[in-house]
Amino acid sequence: MNTLKNGEKWYDADGNIIHAHGGHMLSRDGYYYWYGENRTDNNYISCYRSKDLKSFEFRGNIITTDTPTAGYRVSTDLALSHTDADGKPRKVNLERPKALFCEYTKKYVLWVHYENGVDYSAARCAIATSDYPDRGFNYHGSFNPFGDMARDCTLFLDDDGVAYFAAASRDNADLHIWRLTRDFMNTERLVNVLWQGEFREAPAIFKKDGKYYMLSSYCTGWAPNQGKWSVADSIDGSWSLLENFGDETTFGSQPAFVLPRDGKFIYFADRWGGSIGYNESTYVVLEIKFDGERPYIEYSETAEI
Repeated sequence: MNTLKNGEKWYDADGNIIHAHGGHMLSRDGYYYWYGENRTDNNYISCYRSKDLKSFEFRGNIITTDTPTAGYRVSTDLALSHTDADGKPRKVNLERPKALFCEYTKKYVLWVHYENGVDYSAARCAIATSDYPDRGFNYHGSFNPFGDMARDCTLFLDDDGVAYFAAASRDNADLHIWRLTRDFMNTERLVNVLWQGEFREAPAIFKKDGKYYMLSSYCTGWAPNQGKWSVADSIDGSWSLLENFGDETTFGSQPAFVLPRDGKFIYFADRWGGSIGYNESTYVVLEIKFDGERPYIEYSETAEI
């Protein structure tokens, strides 16, 4: 069994490096399914599963350049690769994958941040679905929700079955929250615009004791910075002023998601490789503790799962 250390490479049950960056976890049928970015070869999104969050089984690369496409909206870009000016094939970027199971359609629905692989001008979200959590996905293309930018993103499923998509918008200056349609396949309406001009990214939302919490980071590229938290009584209501979370670099990490588990809340984050290379990125996992309504983390060399 793996001894998982923060800031070190993690390996799956076959001894291969885990590529699940900017990811998300979904608990279904006794397993935790971990989705994340994999930029090796022609891959985009990998899936792992675990019963104990100590040993992870690689289930496959569920989104690649060869994933079947199926149009859904009238105006979507279905391309998963393109040809550059020199006639060479170029991958797009699919970042920060988040997944939910939709009880209405009985589908697994994956949302990601899409960019064209050349620059960050597209600022779209993209969707894929499957009947299974770890295979058989169809890619339904990328789009701008209501014409807005959508970069670093997350999904949140509330207790009443309503799902929300949150993403950095307006060139990352604001953070927008949209309510999703019943099938989780589209944005239904914009319900909140947060922290205008604050340039927040890497949002992660969770709910505790009826309160909604959001973690986020400032926009500093690959470099870590002081994390922040905020709390609200409702998704579409007023959120508190941003307050510090972790130390001045959030212990060298950026939020990916928060996993509720056995009454605890686990902070999953990336420690990006940056100048040494994207594929050198690692993970930081810490238990979130609370002082009243204030969430905080304390650093540990061992992943606190």
